[in-house]
Amino acid sequence: MKFFVDTADIDAIRELNDLGLIDGVTTNPSLIMKSGRNIKEVTKEICDMVDGPVSAETVALDAEGMIAEGLELKKIADNIAIKVPLTLDGLKACKHLTGEGHMVNVTLCFSANQALLAAKAGATFISPFIGRLDDQNLDGMELIQDIRTIYDNYGFETQILAASIRSANHMKDAALIGADVATAPPAVIKSMASHVLTDKGLEGFLKDWEKTGQKIL
Repeated sequence: MKFFVDTADIDAIRELNDLGLIDGVTTNPSLIMKSGRNIKEVTKEICDMVDGPVSAETVALDAEGMIAEGLELKKIADNIAIKVPLTLDGLKACKHLTGEGHMVNVTLCFSANQALLAAKAGATFISPFIGRLDDQNLDGMELIQDIRTIYDNYGFETQILAASIRSANHMKDAALIGADVATAPPAVIKSMASHVLTDKGLEGFLKDWEKTGQKIL
């Protein structure tokens, strides 16, 4: 499973990228707002840092506007994936943009039917929102499973990009189901390395090593 980091924080992206833990980045208007920077400027800096896809979101509501904004965003770098919402206009824009050879991430997916339409429209990525479904007492992972089954049934090439991830368990469950990609905040990705028994074991090793009075360097 590929890891994308869901942020526009340059320092956080650099840290994870230097560790070799991420394959791409997802951004959205809310994350750009948090960064406090110009969308084109910060997106360009991210694209220069990361080799994989960097999702940049359109804000128009009509297909023509999404296409125009998407083409403008695509000028930033070759690894831009244009994000459009899962609406009929978004699907129309997706079909047009992918038809021209551009990567498109169809976002705000909350049902298997929506995901099926996105695949029919040629989406590069479909972004089902796990955490927001869980917030409504619905099973976000069940949606990932349903989409995986449908896509496998018909050989759709659209990649399932599990989004709105809130925990390390979400990452594990998405991987078990077979999501192609998971995008998560930096803190969630880093938390995957943590385990209380690892910390306890390391503490014990260091205490024993200290008793030997030895040094490696």
